[in-house]
Amino acid sequence: MTDDEPCQVIRILVFSSLYPHEGEPTLGVFVRNRLQHLISDTDVSATVMAPVPWFPFKSEIFGRYGRAARASRQSVDGGIPVYHPRFLVIPKIGMHLTPLFMAWSARRMLKKMQKHGVTFDLIDAHYLYPDGVAAAKLAKRFKLPFIVTARGSDVTQIGAIASARSKIVSACRAARHVITVSQSLKDRLVEMGVDAGHVTSLRNGIDSERFAPVADARMVVCNETGLDATKKIVVFAGWLIPRKRVDIVIEAISKLPDVQGVIVGDGPLKSDLLEQVEQLQLTNRVAFVGQKQPEEMPRYLSAGDVFCLPSEREGWANVMLESMACGVPVVARGVDGAVELIQKDNVGRLVAGDDPVKYAEAIRSVLDENSSKSEVREYAKRFGWRATSLGQLNLFKKAIQPNQPGLDESGES
Repeated sequence: MTDDEPCQVIRILVFSSLYPHEGEPTLGVFVRNRLQHLISDTDVSATVMAPVPWFPFKSEIFGRYGRAARASRQSVDGGIPVYHPRFLVIPKIGMHLTPLFMAWSARRMLKKMQKHGVTFDLIDAHYLYPDGVAAAKLAKRFKLPFIVTARGSDVTQIGAIASARSKIVSACRAARHVITVSQSLKDRLVEMGVDAGHVTSLRNGIDSERFAPVADARMVVCNETGLDATKKIVVFAGWLIPRKRVDIVIEAISKLPDVQGVIVGDGPLKSDLLEQVEQLQLTNRVAFVGQKQPEEMPRYLSAGDVFCLPSEREGWANVMLESMACGVPVVARGVDGAVELIQKDNVGRLVAGDDPVKYAEAIRSVLDENSSKSEVREYAKRFGWRATSLGQLNLFKKAIQPNQPGLDESGES
């Protein structure tokens, strides 16, 4: 904010089940990052309400439910109050009831906060289902305007389910405005029946101070993994789940004899991927390093010569921009946000479909291009956070004005 602008503090309640906590410190870091930059760039004041599934046991053997149980009821994250109300999840039929249970748990906590004088001007919800649908119920109950952000699979995957799609469209229409992190997500929402004028695309940004080339990264990572520091390295980072298509990365590496791979992340497909590596006789060329904390990621990204992301769906994959900020070009499937990000050959390649041969060819093409790290990094630095922060602020200011469309809609599903 400039010194001569009037100070208008907008108090927002950030509502999303995707937010880091003690059990899952990397969960929803994209929500946290955007919020932190919003607060840094504007006069917005925020409180986070991040519901987690109720579960009685904290052991890791219970997977994400055990990790959710480790979330504290209340904490402070970088000066931002964070609350984690518990909501009930019922197996198999839970998807249809989760928005209702999530709204119930949040409503109880919000009523307690109001009794203690904590009030808000706006609900800022992230992820359309179940979070956005639950936020619509909260907004109606507390007579608050709300804005919701679509982030990827909530549109491309959940939005393809008829019962969820109708609830998503209803919630979007009830919102004062809808934000998408890429133009492609906006286009899909419009196809689903949301008015185009009701949706604004605000991409994610990059913190180029935090994500920057790490000088000794290659040597450190090769010492850790046993890889050859003199050979080229392809890096993948993300959840080891089907839609990320890590198998394509591994298969592509098998077709490039002088190339190695570093797989950063964890997930249910890890054992299958390890078996694939063994079958392809790549155990000395592909290393799995597990999930890493956000502050460790610049080192692992900087160790690569190419970052590869063949995901079937990605609204706006922050990790691609983070890789570029570390000076590493990207090879990605030509879908969603990747099409908007990779627009010059010196920063990467887009691949159509899921043929590993095409990914191998694209990786080889990028390696042959031999772009300088400084060129790739300068391109990434164009995608700063400030424009996104100011875009949010503008939408928030409009949303809290009386008699705006959206608030009088039912928000019921």
